[in-house]
This record gives sequence, structure tokens and C-alpha cells, in this order.
Amino acid sequence: MPLFDTVAATPALLIDHDVLDRNIERMAMSARTRGVTLRPHAKTHKCPDIARLQIAAGAAGLTVATVSEAEVFADAGFGDLFVAYPLWVDAARGARLAALAERARVTAGIDSAEGARALAAHAGTGIDVLVEVDSGHHRTGVAPGHAGAVAAAAAEAGLTVAGVFTFPGHSYGPGRPGDAATDESAALRTAADSLLAAGIAPGILSGGSTPTAHLDTSATELRPGVYVFGDAQQLELGTITEAEVALTVLATVVSVRDGVVVLDAGSKSLGADRAPWATGYGRILGVPDARITALSEHHATVAWPSARGTRTGGPDVAPPGLGSRLRVVPNHVCTAVNLADELVVVRGCAVVDHWPVSARGCTI
Repeated sequence: MPLFDTVAATPALLIDHDVLDRNIERMAMSARTRGVTLRPHAKTHKCPDIARLQIAAGAAGLTVATVSEAEVFADAGFGDLFVAYPLWVDAARGARLAALAERARVTAGIDSAEGARALAAHAGTGIDVLVEVDSGHHRTGVAPGHAGAVAAAAAEAGLTVAGVFTFPGHSYGPGRPGDAATDESAALRTAADSLLAAGIAPGILSGGSTPTAHLDTSATELRPGVYVFGDAQQLELGTITEAEVALTVLATVVSVRDGVVVLDAGSKSLGADRAPWATGYGRILGVPDARITALSEHHATVAWPSARGTRTGGPDVAPPGLGSRLRVVPNHVCTAVNLADELVVVRGCAVVDHWPVSARGCTI
């Protein structure tokens, strides 16, 4: 019987429910053991069905990236949402935030006095804020020592400052998670002191990424996202094993020649992200030495290990035949999910459910 014979067409995003459950419980247990609040980032899965599993396992609420993501999850009944982004709020976005705050507890990110004043002017003061600080990723966020000044401006505008947050995104690199966690701790402590100096209690110190989520830091709240599924980046960083990969893209072999296998899952299914240190555009589950060497919109070109030797020293693997189905681990799972309308849920090789990607494309 072909792999996942009941999946009618490929490419399709598969969720291994048993692995998903283990990943959710492992992270929840890690947070409980350390007395840290878990607020997972829903931009990874964009799926209320998965968010319900996270809340049932003990998550305090959800993190989202955009107001439209918050609206989707509020519509699905989730009542505690943090928009972890330094929003620039105009009248239209402010009206949406104010409407959200009437049916859920909404917290928003700021990283400037101007942003705080715009939020208060257009959305009102029913939304708490966290001040974003830069802990080494150098994307958004103020220097940690300047957090107090931004917090003071927010308080003067009538907003309630609940604390500070950061994203140690520089943890995404070989050998980087430990240093990134140290940087995160130092940044959060400095930011907390800066708020105290401004007369504001830093009630929440929010941080975390999947590579650093199990490391001890100064954070009182963690916001990992990728951990629910895993991806090829996490495999290559060594933060997970294949046994922790819950999401794969089921693909069909459409061409085979001279040790090269071509699949029907291209960049429009897998996403095209490839970090400079990554060894390919994704992995083939169960064939660790195979590498996706090129992506087109609807093609994935795989260098099969039997034609070029293996990296791990293991035996050659016979190449698959035409029409065979393989499971691909995308490099960056968040972008792959955003390309799909639904997640096909499996246990063993049986399809047991279909979950909509309800927050797909929610970029505003």
C-alpha cells in the first residue's frame, strides 16, 4: 500500500498527532518544572485546533504576530493574546484593536515613545503593553537600558506597562543557542532595572525561542513556536531529532535519473527559506543523507545518497520509484504552513482529521 494512501493528492501537509502531542507536553512540562509561564507563538501553526491542545496542556495564552492573527484566534474563543510586534497603529488598526480588547485580554508590543502614543490615541487605553528590547538579534527593540524611557512615555499616554519582551533570534545558528540565552538573560535583567528606575514594575519578562526554550534564562514567560512541529533547521541545529518532527510535506516522486529524485513539492509547498549554514532546502524523513539541492515553484530536486555516498557513513539507500511518496521536512515550518489551506492529521499511516489553517495569510 502506498504511503498514506488515503491522502488523495500531493503535496499535502501531514501532522503526526502522536508526535505533536508529545512535543506539546514536553514543552509544557519544561515550563512547569521551571515555574515559567508558557505563551506559545501561534504564527507557527495558525490553527485553533492546535492552540486548543496547547492551552489544555497548560499554556497561559497565545502569542501572535499581527492584529489579524489575533482576530482569528479571538473569533475561535481564545481570551488572552499578545501581539509580539512593535505595532504602528493608525485609526483603522486602532479600531480593530479596541474591538478585540472588548472580547479578549490583548497585550501589544511597543519599542518607541511615538508608537506608544499612537497606540493610546487610536486604540484607547484598554490594551496593556510590553516594551520590546534588543537582546542581540538586532531587528526591532530598543537597547535594554532605554526600556524605562519608552515605558514612561507609554504610562504617560495612559497605557498600562506590563513588562518587557525580547526575541533571541540569533539563537538560530550552529552553536548559538547557549550564547543567545545568556544575551537574553542579560537584556531582560537590564530592561527590568530600567523600568524600575522609571518607577514601573516589570511584571513580565517575556522571551524565548525554540532553540533556547529549554535553557534557563531570566525570562518569566516563554514564547516558542516551532517546537510544536520541528523543522529541518531544528534538525540541523541539533535541538530536535527526527522523532520530534510532527509536520512533514507528503510529496510524490515525479522523476528519477542518475541518483537525482524530483518531487512535486516545490517552493509553493515547502517555502524557499534556506539559512546560510543549512545544507539544503529541507530533509527527507528517514533518509538523513538525502539533500534537497534545488527548489522550483513545483519541483524539489533531491540528491539521493546512493549515488554520492553518505554523510553519516550509513549504507546506501535505494532510490524510490516513480509515483512513490516521501515525507519532506521543510527548512522553516512557519512559512510552509502559511502556504497551505489545511493540515492533514494522521496517526500511524491513517488519516484521522483535517484541520484548517485559519490564520493563513493574516499579515495585517
